[in-house]
Parts: sequence; C-alpha cells; structure tokens
Amino acid sequence: MKAIVLLSLTAWLLIGPTMTALAGAQAETSTYGPVDAEMHLQRVSEHVYYVQGPPGAATENQGFISNAGVVVTAAGVVLFDALGSPSLAARLRQRIREITPLPVVKVVVSHYHADHVYGLQVFKAEGAEIIAPRGAQAYLVSEAAERRLQERRESLFPWVNEETRLIPPDVIVDHTYRFHLGGLTFEIDPLGSTHSDGDQTLRVVEDGVLFSGDLIFEGRIPLVAGSNPQGWLEGLERLDTRGLKVLIPGHGAATHEPQKAVVFTRDYLRFLHDGMAQAVEEMQPFAEAYAAMDWSRYKNMPAAVANRLNAYYVYLALEAKSMEE
Repeated sequence: MKAIVLLSLTAWLLIGPTMTALAGAQAETSTYGPVDAEMHLQRVSEHVYYVQGPPGAATENQGFISNAGVVVTAAGVVLFDALGSPSLAARLRQRIREITPLPVVKVVVSHYHADHVYGLQVFKAEGAEIIAPRGAQAYLVSEAAERRLQERRESLFPWVNEETRLIPPDVIVDHTYRFHLGGLTFEIDPLGSTHSDGDQTLRVVEDGVLFSGDLIFEGRIPLVAGSNPQGWLEGLERLDTRGLKVLIPGHGAATHEPQKAVVFTRDYLRFLHDGMAQAVEEMQPFAEAYAAMDWSRYKNMPAAVANRLNAYYVYLALEAKSMEE
C-alpha cells in the first residue's frame, strides 16, 4: 500500500500541474468573455517578461492598451499590473502557463486606473496577494471609481460586465518595501500622487529591470488629465535609473535606455507646465495659448489626440492655483 501511495504521489507531481493548468484555462474560457486581441509575452531578461498593449483610446483593442509585467521565480510568478478586464487577464494567465506551471503568487499594482486593475479578480481567485500603493484606498471608495466601472461595463461589454469588480489590496505600501521570492529581490518604491492618487514602481534587482507604471509613457503621448503634474515631475526627478538594464513603462515598448525614456516624459510635462503657466500669468485665453505653442515635437506621435486635453487640464489647474494665491 505504501508503494502505491508513493507511486500515486509521484504520478501527481508529474501530471498534476498540467491537469491543473488545463482545468484553469477551461474555467477561465467559460467564465470570461473571450478576447481576440493579440497578446504576446516578450522576454527582456532571464526572469522578466511583459505584454504590451498598443497605443489607443481606453476602449480600443478590446481594452488592451496598457502593459503588464511577468516575473518568473523558482517559487512562483510575480505580476506587475493586471490589464483592463478579466477577459484580458485570463488571456494573460494562459500565456503565463505556456512558460511555467507555477502559480501567480503576487500582483504588484502600479496604480488604480481601470486599464491596469480590472483583471485583478482573475489572479485574486488564484490566491495571489495584491500589493498596492498608498492612495488606492481613497480611490476604491470614491464615486469616480464607481462611475468608471459602470462606464466600462457599457463601453467594454462583454469583457467588462456586472461580474467585474474592483479588488482591494491585501498590502498597502507607503514606504520603500523589499521582498524576496524564489531567489530574486523585489523593491517597491511608492511615489505618492503623481499620475494618479497613488503610484509605485517595481525593481527586479538581480535582473536590473524596472517597471515604472504610468510614471513613464514610452513612444506615445502621456495621459496627463486627472494627474498631479507637479508631483509627477517630482517623481521623475527622483527616479533612480542607476544600474538599470531595462525599463518597462506602463504604456509603450520596453527600453534599454531608461534615462532617455525618463527625459521624454519629463520634458513633455515641463513643456505643458511652462506654456500654460505663461498663459495664466498673462491672462491669455486657453485657445490662444494652445495655438501659440510649438507642438511640432509631439503632434504626430501616437495618442497625440490627448495633447489638447492635457494642456487644458494643466491650464485649469494653474488657473485655479493662481486664484488661491
């Protein structure tokens, strides 16, 4: 009998992960509306992969417009962000199974914007620990969060629907936080209010890879409306790129020139601030100020449609600040 038990255990160790993966894939397919948006894991280092959403409006490409990171350790998988719908997250989970049978044990959330968090429920159901930055709690109980979810249940139906829900974090990070898993060191750096109410980055120390979240937009115009532009600039100023080999942004392609990526986003934010600050100081109407700025560097880039909205948002914020002084 003892030999039979040992044989059964050995057989399970050999075939169990495959059976579990197949069962999980079937469950995800039946639970979440299928997506056909192309999604490919791109490897950037020994342990790190990511999927890249193409540039576009929030509801284009079935909502797949942002990036998510995958770090495969000897003790399980760590994700950075969870994409913009449970359906996209289920597709990502299938892609992960193609490279490892190990479970997803942690999801580090860059910030609570819809295109990064609506997939969290897929990984929470698997038992993953959700790690979010300070500021997430305020968003989760806000009317803005409720309105956004309802809007996406309409604009991204059936991939976001009545079964889609916001998942609160298990851990809130409010200072630099390190953890070790499967032989790798992970360093989370909370940035406070920058692109959102609360943002954080994740560094995979041994691989020299940084996930920046939406602190960095690579090769496309950032979305500034709704952000804290001054805090964002300050976050970029203190972002440490020393020793980095690869930076993976929240949107756009991974880059082997991290400092160059930082400079692009930082220069764009400064350009908006300086142009709109001058207009507010001179009491110049927004339309005139916008038309007078030299947009040649940015007008033909992906997501350039956001330029006017970004500028108007900064103009209004600076105008409101000037009235308080």
